[in-house]
Amino acid sequence: MGNFGQKIDKFIEIFLEQNGYVKVLEGLQNTLLIAVAGLIIGILIGTLIATVRVIPKYKMFPRILNGFCSFYVGLFRGTPMVVQLLVFYYVLLPIMGLKTTGVQVSMLVFGLNSGAYISEIMRSGIQSVDSGQLEAGRAVGLSFGTSMCKIVIPQAVKNILPTLGNEFISLIKETSVVSFVGAADLYVAFSYIGSNSYEFMVPYLVMALIYILIVLLISLGIKLLERRFSKSDRRN
Repeated sequence: MGNFGQKIDKFIEIFLEQNGYVKVLEGLQNTLLIAVAGLIIGILIGTLIATVRVIPKYKMFPRILNGFCSFYVGLFRGTPMVVQLLVFYYVLLPIMGLKTTGVQVSMLVFGLNSGAYISEIMRSGIQSVDSGQLEAGRAVGLSFGTSMCKIVIPQAVKNILPTLGNEFISLIKETSVVSFVGAADLYVAFSYIGSNSYEFMVPYLVMALIYILIVLLISLGIKLLERRFSKSDRRN
């Protein structure tokens, strides 16, 4: 117990007296920024892909789009996140002459990766909505795109809200790999504290607790949103 107390003292010393908390706050900010930006980008891309996948394939152009979307989903779901980060950071973006930070690359790659997964989630959500809703929108003169955006997709999002919450949680946890491209996340922050104190047990335990707390808060937020939507449905 005394040995563990000494480890805690070392952690507190680095955390408070040597500005370790600054690193932790920066890491927490980057972790949340990457995950939130990735989710937003993923929802936009995923919704677009899901819409393309459910469009009737009577003409050639929708078929070509569907083929491209299938390739995109297969590519990002079939390769590890770390590989995608490394390829974008060290290969694709330098070839294109773009200079970006590790955080910016992580936001982009997380968004592209999340879009592939959310597209399947969103497609299942769209298919869960009664097809008569779309037909009713078309019957009153709305275009296919307008009917999807104003009638079908809002209902689909409500149906898949818990799954989107799980995707956000996954993004939060996966940010631990962004150190491969030089982004300072929570893992980098606590590794800094561990390296300076020559003791990694307490820093990594605290890091795990922070991740657990974030996940619990997200889960609580999703439950509150679900209750709010269920109340609005009962009123209607």
